[in-house]
Amino acid sequence: MTKPLLIEIGVEELPAIPFLNELPHIEKKWLAILEQFNLVCEFDFFYTPRRLVLWHREFATAQEDSVVEQFGAPVAIAYKEGQPTNAAIGFAKKCGVSVEELSTKDTPKGEVLYFKQEVKGTAVKELLHDMVNLFIKSLDFGKSMRWASNTESFIRPIRSLCVLHGEELIDAELFDVKSQKASFAHRMVSYEPFTFDFAGDYFCKLDKHGVILYPDERRKIILEQMKTLEKEQGITIEIDEELLEEVVAITEYPTALLGQFDEPFLELPEEVIVTSMKEHQRYFAVYKNNKLTNAFIVVSNAKTDDFSNIIAGNEKVLRPRLADGMFFYRNDLNNGLNNEGLKTLVFVEGLGSMYDKCEREAKIASHLASVLKESNTELLTKAVMLSKADLLSEMVYEFTELQGLMGYYYAKAANEDELVYTALKEQYLPDGEDSELPSNLFSSIIALSYKIDNLMGLFSVGKIPTGSKDPFGLRRAAAGIVKIAIEHKLNLDFAAVVSELSVNYPNLNQEQLLEFFNERLFKIFDVNPSVLKAVLGSGETNIFKISQKLCALNPVVLSSDFKEYSATFKRVANIIKDIDTNHKLEINPELFEDEAEEVLYVKYSEVTQKSYLSYDEELEALFALKPQLDAFFDSVFVNHENPNIKANRKHLIGLVYQAFKTIADIKEITV
Repeated sequence: MTKPLLIEIGVEELPAIPFLNELPHIEKKWLAILEQFNLVCEFDFFYTPRRLVLWHREFATAQEDSVVEQFGAPVAIAYKEGQPTNAAIGFAKKCGVSVEELSTKDTPKGEVLYFKQEVKGTAVKELLHDMVNLFIKSLDFGKSMRWASNTESFIRPIRSLCVLHGEELIDAELFDVKSQKASFAHRMVSYEPFTFDFAGDYFCKLDKHGVILYPDERRKIILEQMKTLEKEQGITIEIDEELLEEVVAITEYPTALLGQFDEPFLELPEEVIVTSMKEHQRYFAVYKNNKLTNAFIVVSNAKTDDFSNIIAGNEKVLRPRLADGMFFYRNDLNNGLNNEGLKTLVFVEGLGSMYDKCEREAKIASHLASVLKESNTELLTKAVMLSKADLLSEMVYEFTELQGLMGYYYAKAANEDELVYTALKEQYLPDGEDSELPSNLFSSIIALSYKIDNLMGLFSVGKIPTGSKDPFGLRRAAAGIVKIAIEHKLNLDFAAVVSELSVNYPNLNQEQLLEFFNERLFKIFDVNPSVLKAVLGSGETNIFKISQKLCALNPVVLSSDFKEYSATFKRVANIIKDIDTNHKLEINPELFEDEAEEVLYVKYSEVTQKSYLSYDEELEALFALKPQLDAFFDSVFVNHENPNIKANRKHLIGLVYQAFKTIADIKEITV
């Protein structure tokens, strides 16, 4: 038998960011509790800033009855001379019965003590109090608080609780708040709670009391209102998805409103205005004719027929924010970019100042310039030494997320070379999974220098990622290096770079860093791990060439024919496992006794003496040796009694293996 189950936990306004961080885990945590109590069933989770709601359309009235079987010690141990031993007495006590109530059962290990008990399922009304309390304790929002006389804490004070099973109010309590058939309306409708009799009544009255419970519906309303404003005003609203989720989380009755700010503030860089509106006020940016305009969208949580005061109030609040931004911006322009102050700004303990970091990055940039054929070495040094100067600006002090970008604007205003100010803007790219990449080689070298110094420097002072912890973003730095190298087809040998520059990092464990970097490759490249292992087994450390080899090899491995190829080339690997293929292998054609040896050697020579435009072509030619290899294996006995002939035959197969190994170590591939 089932009945609907409604659980509503009423709270004071939840802070959006901590709540949204925990949101992906909330349903999983309730499901874990359902599993723990053997009450798994479908449910929905809804929320507003003032309530958490779990809704089951069908929820059992009791746990299912179950049968518990328990096995004890062997009978030979449980009884001695017909009397129960401590083993039998202990097992009976564990089962909650007397020794006489125990039985025995034959098992593969012999006859043992046995007890079977039918357990009647507990009524859910006896369980829900504990389940709700476990659920609340499982939620992790970061910081929490205590209120009144409570000794336990939660993110915000809990003001109401309703646990309703069918029409029966369950006797439950949470933080001294008892379950009631009552909930709170929107604050602008009433401060008094409203009552209801059953779940359908609850959902209906919520709507009438100004609360839109379903987050998807609130999101839909906001987007529809924005579309209407766009059409009416001839504008385009930038839909920032993170901001949208935030305003959905902080509203119970959302209304999108159009406000304006003074046009002279448009002198500020677009990013400053947008960041100020988003971070401080939760406003959406507005564009007209593809340009930022002096307007914004605020999503109000008010329930009223006149929003004029709300719009005016938000306009009034935004004005001093933008005025501060203008003040910072003009001061920074007057002061210009100067990196002297970086000498007093500590980077990381053990790695000196930010100025020291820039000097290390300049050495990396100089080395990369020679490797990657970038001739503007003086400009590179200048760009690196200016790259962190905007950390000293008032604007970046206020908005740390604008570092690099403000350097771009200040360098541009100072008439620096376009390569320099563009590189300042792009130095931290890529900064996310789907981020843009530096637009040219010059900017790429600046971005690579920053990331390489982070890796080498932080590894040298023991700041190494562990588990899921990576406070300095070193995994992201490694991924960024790979993405830049592939995007711009750079012949970047990371191992060689680390070796060449290690003199600047005295305590660096190169082997440890390279192992970390190679581990990241397995996360970055979406291929069979054994294929990547095979490519790395070729000794290749050039990032772009690794990607090219993977692009050539992986489709072959994924093909339906590869199992046939695999069998042949595994035989190749097995035959040469006891010879050193890292050295030149000598072949004496005069020792050939079988035509298959001659044919294979001639075909091998043709394949390896030819030039190829791509790894795809080369692999195709190498895999085309399969018929000759199969013929060799069918008719040639490798382990000839003559040691010279035996060695010659192994060397012949070894040459084929070596040819493959210039691309990948085929013995590593598993399918």
